[in-house]
Amino acid sequence: MTDFVSEVKTIPHNDDRIFAMLSDLSNLEQIKDRIPQDKVSDFEFDSDSCSFTVAPVGKITFQIVEREPNKLIKFATTNSPVPLFLWIQLVQAGDNDTKMKLTARAELNAFIKPMVSKPLQDAIDKISTVLAGLPY
Repeated sequence: MTDFVSEVKTIPHNDDRIFAMLSDLSNLEQIKDRIPQDKVSDFEFDSDSCSFTVAPVGKITFQIVEREPNKLIKFATTNSPVPLFLWIQLVQAGDNDTKMKLTARAELNAFIKPMVSKPLQDAIDKISTVLAGLPY
């Protein structure tokens, strides 16, 4: 397994507001316009899952598999060419000061790892930046 970790982001809101928004994937409606259409298409979501198509990979579906209130949201792929886990960690440092970190863990064989490591790290970094900038 290979881990891809974002920088720790600071979000100027309390962890309960952030967790409430991020743990319900139907809230993705608010950021659909921020998703680059040239990279991601066929974006669908409900409260517990989201799916999208990424060229040349194909359709990927993430399902929330664990929620620990105000601390952790864990996702697993249910439809992906590579088994992938993603989790969002939250730590409230003070009033209106929450730290967030994203981690992705992928099962990559020696052949595919050099090809996908940089795009996966870039994706984790971009996702964390978008999540940190949401209007909580």
